[in-house]
Amino acid sequence: MEWWIEPFLLGFQQRALIGGMVAAATCSVVGVWLVLRGMSFFGDAFVHGVLPGIAAGVIFGFSPFLGAAIAALVMVAGIELIHRQTSLKEDTAIGLLFVGMMALGVALISKSRSYTGSLTSILFGDIFGVDESTVVSMSVLGVIVVAGSLVLYRPLLALAFSSAKAQTLGMNPRFTHAALLVLIATAVIGSFQAVGTLLVFGLLVGPPATAALLARTVPQMFLTSVVLAAFAVWLGLTLSYHWGTAGSATMALVSIAVFFLTLTVRRTASWLAARPAQEVHA
Repeated sequence: MEWWIEPFLLGFQQRALIGGMVAAATCSVVGVWLVLRGMSFFGDAFVHGVLPGIAAGVIFGFSPFLGAAIAALVMVAGIELIHRQTSLKEDTAIGLLFVGMMALGVALISKSRSYTGSLTSILFGDIFGVDESTVVSMSVLGVIVVAGSLVLYRPLLALAFSSAKAQTLGMNPRFTHAALLVLIATAVIGSFQAVGTLLVFGLLVGPPATAALLARTVPQMFLTSVVLAAFAVWLGLTLSYHWGTAGSATMALVSIAVFFLTLTVRRTASWLAARPAQEVHA
């Protein structure tokens, strides 16, 4: 029992657990919409797209949260501009902005005297450096994301399956899509300090993708996703303590490992269930 309790005895360890749980709930909720809409690549690009804003905040001494919000707006505006003003598809625009924004962020960070430390902190987070004020700000943004998902549940659900269907039902797909982008940006901004811009994607996609394998309804998918994300944070921090690995990376790795474990178990169970039928037919 001590093996499981020891990693959370100290104050900074408890704050890391609370901050990780908040990030898990925030990312896993909005991640369900990403998975349902098939926007995982966009989510990955979006996570990297806020990098220059965070870097500018660190270098010039203003709030990284504000910098991330501005960078997110620039990212979305750039994607819309390329998509509407050229014949290129949206994924091409996302790819261009993905590389460009990340390169700009690294270039800005390289101007800092503590280049390596700043880059590592922004990209991979500092889960054990989360303080009380950070937990509060993360919680506020998390509440906004969860509340937004509840308020916009029907429009987002209709949009997830068909934009034309949403239009037919009298909903506004463009507004709903824009609202989803805001929710994604809010989740990323609220979670990057705990798990980093690179690793936040693991919580955005890993638990929702696993939930899609297990749940039969969208509400069940939300609940399963949040539980799996919380489990990944708890187990990731526990393993990080005993193995001496990076906390944020271990959490993200656990969330992805759970997906492949679940997939393997489901495939094996389906294969075993199909064998008697095949033998009878033979």
